[in-house]
Amino acid sequence: MHKPLCYTLLAASLLCPLGALAQPAGKLPLMPWPQQVDIAQPQGKLVLTPRLNLKIEGDNLGDAPARWRQRLELQTGWTLAPPTAQQASNITVKIQRQVSAQPLPDSDESYQLSVTPQGATLTAATRFGALRGMETLLQLVQTDGHNTFLPLVSISDKPRFAWRGVLLDSARHFLPVGDILRQLDGMAAAKLNVFHWHLTDDQGWRFASVRYPKLQQLASDGQFYTREQMQQVVAYAAARGIRVVPEIDLPGHASSIAVAYPELIGAPGPYQMEREWGVHAPTLDPGNEQVYQFIDAIVGELATIFTDPYVHIGGDEVAPSQWQQSKTLQAFMRQHQLADAHALQAWFNQRLEKILEQHRRRMVGWDEIYHPALPRTILIQSWQGPDSLGASAQDGYQGILSTGFYLDQPQSTAYHYRNEVLPQPLGVETKVAAGEQAQSWRFDIPRLKGSAVTGSFTLIKGRQGWRGFIDFDGKTRRALHDIVWHTQQQVSFRLDTWMGDTRPVLTLKKDTLSGYTLLGNVRYPTSGSRLDAAPAGNMPVVPGAKQQANILGGEAALWAENVRAPLLDLKLWPRAFAVAERLWSAQEVTDESSMYRRLAAVDAWSVVSVGLQQHAETAREFTRLANSVEIMPLQTLAEALEPAQYYTRQHLKFQAGNYHQFEPLNRLADALPPESRSVREMHQQVEALLRDRDNRVAAEALRSRLLRWQQNAAPVKRLIGGNVLMKDLAPVAQDVNALADLGLKLLERWRQGKPLDKREAEQIQQQLDAAAQVRDELIIAAVYPLEILLRGLTVR
Repeated sequence: MHKPLCYTLLAASLLCPLGALAQPAGKLPLMPWPQQVDIAQPQGKLVLTPRLNLKIEGDNLGDAPARWRQRLELQTGWTLAPPTAQQASNITVKIQRQVSAQPLPDSDESYQLSVTPQGATLTAATRFGALRGMETLLQLVQTDGHNTFLPLVSISDKPRFAWRGVLLDSARHFLPVGDILRQLDGMAAAKLNVFHWHLTDDQGWRFASVRYPKLQQLASDGQFYTREQMQQVVAYAAARGIRVVPEIDLPGHASSIAVAYPELIGAPGPYQMEREWGVHAPTLDPGNEQVYQFIDAIVGELATIFTDPYVHIGGDEVAPSQWQQSKTLQAFMRQHQLADAHALQAWFNQRLEKILEQHRRRMVGWDEIYHPALPRTILIQSWQGPDSLGASAQDGYQGILSTGFYLDQPQSTAYHYRNEVLPQPLGVETKVAAGEQAQSWRFDIPRLKGSAVTGSFTLIKGRQGWRGFIDFDGKTRRALHDIVWHTQQQVSFRLDTWMGDTRPVLTLKKDTLSGYTLLGNVRYPTSGSRLDAAPAGNMPVVPGAKQQANILGGEAALWAENVRAPLLDLKLWPRAFAVAERLWSAQEVTDESSMYRRLAAVDAWSVVSVGLQQHAETAREFTRLANSVEIMPLQTLAEALEPAQYYTRQHLKFQAGNYHQFEPLNRLADALPPESRSVREMHQQVEALLRDRDNRVAAEALRSRLLRWQQNAAPVKRLIGGNVLMKDLAPVAQDVNALADLGLKLLERWRQGKPLDKREAEQIQQQLDAAAQVRDELIIAAVYPLEILLRGLTVR
């Protein structure tokens, strides 16, 4: 990406309103990036000392100032002098009007921050803007070779979207209160403002009910939250400007209700606790008046604990089998002229919505609750994607997006970062003009669980090069990016899908398609055949400007099938900062290299200032696996590895019969971050070499890393041999060592300027292909930058 003129002037120490560019510039370690940043003196500093003072005007922020002082001490290593009335104020917080301390959906979170040589002034409309602005100020605290300081800046900021959430799932694997409170600290640091608490599901009921105590007695394995604990979470969140929206799954995902109160279910019991993951049959009986008495009591209890105006009722993945097999319910449906299970669920939700209204609460639910019979006061959370979200918004329903923000899937941060909340037009011309050539292909991608992914794609060669689009069956059309022909028959392209970063690498020979599709970092075999013409396809659903205002924001989701409490921070952070930026910052803030640079800074800051434990959790798991604090060999091996992305790990567990609540989450794959920073750096270094053969910095960085992997072979072999949990890693470690040897040889050929002939390249490609397979739920991600280097060396 070229640098705009304003960026260049900034380097020349001239005033530059960065908000006008929307793209982050300079080296300010801010995330999410503010709406507008002005830097009048790029080298200017407000030097801080242990005698700094913090003054609050206009409102009582409770213990927030004490927390901020403590965090300043953590960031600087100082013990701050006690504040005095006579002491000059280095940092002043001015709040313009007092509001309730309870955050609401329309709370004003705007603020302005000015740092001058005389001090820092944070001005906010309300307490909530002050909370957001202080996170920005704390991120700005820096240390160089001379001072601890704040850079001289002027910032004007407010969120792009009002609803910026994180879903934590306490039902599949229980999350202790202390771990949840720490995530709330992280959310506040990232300016996220809605904690969506998933409290019930098939595998457990975690909400202590007074009226229906058998729920926690029989359906929680003794792991549930007391009323006092839930109130503690709500108060802790509110003090940080975070709303808490509880979710109680109704009418499906009701196995835990079935265990405790089978008389409420659509088929007679008895029932046992459900340990398997997936969609299960037990479903509330919409024709049973006791069900509505139950819901009224539960909602009443929720309303006395959770102060937010919204209650999430789930509503997703309702298995209709019990309803279809019940003669009583079938007669009920005929009586009320309900054509099918979807209509019956809508009827149920109408009753449920009235109960919520009586308790002064509004309904939130997943895509499946969308039905014209429901009032437009409800809010629809979309896991089905932009088409579903766009259609409901077009119809006047408010909504939020979670598709593309599923952090329980190991995916690259860049994938989540590219996930625009508002539905977008196709952005590519689909008509084939005179003189252009087009080819269309049908494809089939079998998955490890569930039906195959099928569809077609079309490639068009025009004057400006190649363009194209893809039609997944049952989905709307999507544009293709980065179309590259590696040979006359092999092509690759990229797009983001609900499955992750999707990169087919295909051989198109005569009328036959073969190859694989990378879903994240995992190769899925792909086959197909040529079509005579492109299918008609469906264009994306893009609401008009007025209807787009119905989309209130989005939520990152952390479902807990593969998450246990000791790994909670590792799964959520730092990627959630990138999601937070997508929800807070201007739509045009999309520079991935800037994002990764700032993410590295905020990752370190979040450990020191906020107390997040993503790195400590990895180190602890490595120590357990190594049976020693000498974990460097595992850390070195891990540089080349990533957990298998998309839902590959879950599907492998399903195939092995281990898709259940008691499957141990104790492998190396569980201890790894979702993507390898080292491999990403390798990609950058290889690309730098391909641009400039004489780039010695890139060549030496690659060589140094490969030598370290090569020298790690013996130490890591000893560690692997000492723990049965790592026995399946032995061939992986051997392949990493072999790839290090291969990479060093490729580097030497590159230095010598000796391309590989076709036979040599094919042999090396076979080695890379073999190393790319999934083993022990892991991928050697280092295969891919080496594959790019190989292509650069191959004679065509």
